[in-house]
Amino acid sequence: MKNKKLYIQMFSVHGLLRYHNMEMGRDADTGGQIKYVVELAEELSRRKEVERVDLFTRLIQDKRVSADYGNEIEEVSKTFRIVRTRCGGTKYMRKELLWPFLDEYIDKTIKFIRRSDAVPDIVHGHYPDGGLVALRLSRFFGVPFVFTGHSLGMNKKQKLLAEGMKEADINKKYFIDHRIGVEEEVLENADLIVTSTHQEIRRQYGLYANHDKPRYSVIPPGLNLDTFYPYYYDLMDEFKKKEEQIQARASVMEELNRFFLHPDKPLVLALCRPDKRKNISGLIMAFGRDRELQAMANLAVFAGIRKNIADMEENERDVLTEMLLLMDRYDLYGKMAIPKKHDFVLEVPELYRYTASLGGVFVNVALTEPFGLTLIEASSCGLPIVATNDGGPQDIIKNCRNGLLVDATDIEAIAAAVKKCVSRRDLWKEYSVNGINGVKKHYTWGAHSDKYLKEIKKLSGDAYKDSPVSFKKNPVGKRLTRLNRFLICDIDDTLIGGPEKDLGRLIGIIQDNRDEFGFGVATGRNLDAAMGALRKNRLPEPDIIISSVGSAIHYRDQRFPDLGWLAHISSKWNRDKIQELLKGLPFLKLQEEEAQERFKLSYYMKPGKDRLTMVHDALCSASCRYNIIYSQDRFLDILPFRASKGKAIRYLSYKWEIPQSGIMVCGDSGNDEEMLRGRLLGVVVGNYKPELEKLKGLKGIYFAGAEYAAGIIEGLGHYKFIEG
Repeated sequence: MKNKKLYIQMFSVHGLLRYHNMEMGRDADTGGQIKYVVELAEELSRRKEVERVDLFTRLIQDKRVSADYGNEIEEVSKTFRIVRTRCGGTKYMRKELLWPFLDEYIDKTIKFIRRSDAVPDIVHGHYPDGGLVALRLSRFFGVPFVFTGHSLGMNKKQKLLAEGMKEADINKKYFIDHRIGVEEEVLENADLIVTSTHQEIRRQYGLYANHDKPRYSVIPPGLNLDTFYPYYYDLMDEFKKKEEQIQARASVMEELNRFFLHPDKPLVLALCRPDKRKNISGLIMAFGRDRELQAMANLAVFAGIRKNIADMEENERDVLTEMLLLMDRYDLYGKMAIPKKHDFVLEVPELYRYTASLGGVFVNVALTEPFGLTLIEASSCGLPIVATNDGGPQDIIKNCRNGLLVDATDIEAIAAAVKKCVSRRDLWKEYSVNGINGVKKHYTWGAHSDKYLKEIKKLSGDAYKDSPVSFKKNPVGKRLTRLNRFLICDIDDTLIGGPEKDLGRLIGIIQDNRDEFGFGVATGRNLDAAMGALRKNRLPEPDIIISSVGSAIHYRDQRFPDLGWLAHISSKWNRDKIQELLKGLPFLKLQEEEAQERFKLSYYMKPGKDRLTMVHDALCSASCRYNIIYSQDRFLDILPFRASKGKAIRYLSYKWEIPQSGIMVCGDSGNDEEMLRGRLLGVVVGNYKPELEKLKGLKGIYFAGAEYAAGIIEGLGHYKFIEG
């Protein structure tokens, strides 16, 4: 990457993500991480070291949300765009339901990379789902993998258990153990983990078995200082406020004033999602129980965006309902505001500045706070802060000296800290000035990007050779994006079994034309047996290995399976049920254990009247979905209905955008029949089995006169597969 501008791909899959009018707080998935990734991507895209930043998210076409989320490409600037990729349909769904569709997302991202003819230099995953996508792409393309967790499953599971939720219910709703497993895999393979605080490394990542494997870098999030400028700028004649900002200020004041009997009092402001962990109830109780505080100030809680509380998620509904009940219990009418909506782009900065102009304070007493982006937003506008003594606020107040830390479970301590900030004007001014200056020094996207790019440079060259996920020696993904032709052959009695001199000639052709076409095998053997046969016969290492009659795909490195294919064929596959249904057929004999696979059930079956029909009847009567391959009058393989050699090849054609008309397939027996049919360039070698006789005369299938490897060479000539 030295002396080369960087192409960075970032992945933030879930939630509602767009550049303008971000809907932060609309739901649990559209929180601070949305703003984080957009602003980071925008800042990086402005750097001279960066050629382009693409921020990938999910494409959503749902009447419940804006049509903006259905645009495939959102061009933010010449060097920054938001790319939306469809997976799991187009309906908006919460992040926990997206896990089964991420392999589809990965496959379509590979197609995007192929079409764009631009392989990224860095992939950066945000949140575990984005991390999984980035990890898989890193493996394919041999590029560094960076991860930012934002929040982690292990920590969430502990808190939910502490709240009394049963583990089974946690997994049912949040798929938490699956998420934790993904996070362990990410930690095992990441080249760099970016965190916001040191405490995040110790107390969150430290819970994982693989916590000591990656390299960490603490890089706090930044802030757009042009948006979150100090409140006193508005008092200066030379400062010209934009009309839209004036309108936003008027809207904020109008919305708040309709709640308050005395709107000129200092304002205690909270801004967060309606989540139990945000401890909104603790703040309301602190305010409601302290009559002196009520006399001094008003309270405003902006808890997300809502229309009808009854239609919201259970957690959000419970929090908002409790807010209303507490407001009523402490009779806070005229003293407390709970607005239903707010605009994050224009109104939130004005809300901070308006609160500061009243001599107010910003409060975040969440039970846990990984960072606290709203704290630095408020501070940049000149608001003193009262914050939980857990997580990110500790670093913020240490760096900025702009407020007070409190125990979020101590109601009286919260009230006392707020009163101290509001009542002591000298202290208020000190915290206000310190916050403004501290944010400028420690929390800008410019400073963040400076350190980020320094860390990225460490991942280049020799420092990256030991990366846990890199396949630096000609990564298969980079190779496949360059190829438009592929030779894929069966192994037994097609590639091997004939004269050695013919095989030697074929090996020479494959090696001499490596830059012209890829080489793959499609076999009934399992992976180990296939690789053993290839090594024994000194065949070149294939780019692609389709094994077990098409029920598995691996790439050059045997440890590198195509998980997208496995996810694709797993649909409606029930191996145990099929085996149980076939127990009563005496003419079937299970093959040896080494022939069995997760997605392949293999039997010996001699020819006999209606035997195949009886197998079909047994499975169809139980509504099984399956695919049967019977070959050489002996081998019966039962696969998922989506699996076969031919379907695997067509899947690879789709995924890597290799035209089917550029793929030549060679075989000799019945388990090759399905891959020989269709739009591929089929070659039947001269020593074929009688079961392929029926293919004679079909378009696109060439019957070679020569046998084994010589027949493959003849097929290459027939299709003029080798240029020149």
